[in-house]
Amino acid sequence: MLLMPINAYWIIVDEVRWYTLDGTCLPLFITPIFMLFCLCAAGFAVRRFRPSWVLDQGELLAIYVMLVIGCVLAGHDLSQNLFGIIAHADRYNTPERRYSTFFEYLKPLDFLLVQDKDPGGKDAIKAFYQGGVSWRDPRYLYPFLGPLAWWTLFLGTLIGMCLCISILIRKAWTENEKLAFPIVQLPLAMTNPASEGREFWKSRMMWGGFAVAAVIDFVNGMHYLYPSWPYLEQVKQYDLIQFFNQRPWNAMGTLPMSMYPFAIGLAYFMPLDLAFSCWFFYVARKAFQVLGAVAGWDTAANMGFPYFENQASGAWIALGAVILWALRGQFVRAWRAAFTRGTVQGTSPEDQRGYRIAFIGLAAGIGFLGWFTSVTATATWVSFLFFGLFFLLAVAMTRVRAELGTPHEIYFVNPRTVITSLFGVTEVGPQNLTTMSVLYWYNRCYRNHPMPNHIEAFRMAEGGRMQQRRLVWLIVGATLFATVCAFWANLHVTFDAGATGRALGYKSWLGFESFDRLAGWMQTPEKRNTTQLAYTAAGALIVLGLRVMRGAFLWWPFHPAGYALAVSFAMDYFWFAFFISWFIKSLIVRFGGMKAHNSFIPFFMGLILGDYVFGALWAIYGPANALQVYRIFI
Repeated sequence: MLLMPINAYWIIVDEVRWYTLDGTCLPLFITPIFMLFCLCAAGFAVRRFRPSWVLDQGELLAIYVMLVIGCVLAGHDLSQNLFGIIAHADRYNTPERRYSTFFEYLKPLDFLLVQDKDPGGKDAIKAFYQGGVSWRDPRYLYPFLGPLAWWTLFLGTLIGMCLCISILIRKAWTENEKLAFPIVQLPLAMTNPASEGREFWKSRMMWGGFAVAAVIDFVNGMHYLYPSWPYLEQVKQYDLIQFFNQRPWNAMGTLPMSMYPFAIGLAYFMPLDLAFSCWFFYVARKAFQVLGAVAGWDTAANMGFPYFENQASGAWIALGAVILWALRGQFVRAWRAAFTRGTVQGTSPEDQRGYRIAFIGLAAGIGFLGWFTSVTATATWVSFLFFGLFFLLAVAMTRVRAELGTPHEIYFVNPRTVITSLFGVTEVGPQNLTTMSVLYWYNRCYRNHPMPNHIEAFRMAEGGRMQQRRLVWLIVGATLFATVCAFWANLHVTFDAGATGRALGYKSWLGFESFDRLAGWMQTPEKRNTTQLAYTAAGALIVLGLRVMRGAFLWWPFHPAGYALAVSFAMDYFWFAFFISWFIKSLIVRFGGMKAHNSFIPFFMGLILGDYVFGALWAIYGPANALQVYRIFI
């Protein structure tokens, strides 16, 4: 709890004030790994003098889980996004933006936003955007307290429901299927007890990988400060489109190549078929754009081509449906175990209590969402689809993380986009569109989604000497405290620097995405587009077809999640790093077998650890010296 405010403040300073680290955009967060590294180093130093002071694996992992929960709340796609919209509508209500077209529909949502008409609202909004004041000043703080309290209740309900779902599906994925959970491998290795841990910390292979990443980060970081130093430009977002600047090749738009050490390391723990599918379908996506230019499909009359937004929506909905269908037996078993008197074969009393609490928690959450729907004047069918899609995507992303460990920045897929594409703006109606736009901030990209981190915490508990029952309450307590820390850090940094003053990473574009599109819909309502529906259906059918082929033929090399990830922006930063890791791993397995594969694991863990440690060090050096410095990602 002492580290959590420090962690939240560090994240907000780096990502909102100075924009020198995108540590919460990755599936494996940077700051918890760095703090865990420091705790392990301190443990080795203290062991000689006070062995009783050294934290064991369960204690270290408990700290790690709490810091991860803190990153979820303080990260890019949760509290930072919330502050991007909480006062945006009033601040940017200018004649040219025409926000007045939807202001009457904000009335049922007033309790969620800071507005000029609130007591002290005008001064608070001005101070928030211009900065130079203290967050402790009641004149500026009080207008934010009410909306933040309601958002805490709303967000806590969603996160609590995600935790309940994780409790229900944990056993199926961690014990029955024994999924790989690539993201947890590094923290488990770092915290192994002394008798086993020495193998990791004394591994020359690990330190070799650590050194490779450290040298790259040091050289590029020094170049950022002193341009006369050499620069390894292919490591970060080297756009190959400069070599394809003629039509039809320039239809690809961008072709970023990157060789992030941490991404190469993470991809090594992915199954070969998925790593192959991720980069293959990304290349196929670019080829489809070129084909469209050759065929003349990308005309002015067909501005939406290649409709990746709709392809991705269909792909992820189908993927989520397939995963839920596979879990139907687990849900039935959990229900019977939860509400059957006495013990149930194959289920411990502790599991029975957990299932019972989970079902009761889901029922309470549904009740709250029903009340929220009524208060905000949202149509019941829209609310059902909106929240249903949110939880469907949550289960799908959690499965992808548990099985494959990939990034899941599915920018093109969110309930607002899916609903308006399926039914058209006119059919959805202005009040429902306004509610969905106000709620857009937490389902834009999902990089900080809590549910994958919940299930990974349960997996770590099984291998890391932690008690499952106590872990649930640890997550609940950490979530509440992390929410307070995240809101405090955002208010402190933003009121001091100014959201549009000196805060270089403030998410003003989130507000524009939410409300500019809403204003456009109000002025020119769009009807249902049959072409968009066709591409949505095509995305779903491709995933279902890949799933059928994968189940029918063991040799089938294409994974449905690879396609879903590739068409939804998740692979844009990582496809080439995944290709490199896939190629290296293929050679190792082909010529050395699994023994050679296992012997190289410490090297790739070292790549991740070295990149994260030096990335974190640069992120400390920059704000400490009031500088923007080298970022290891983006």
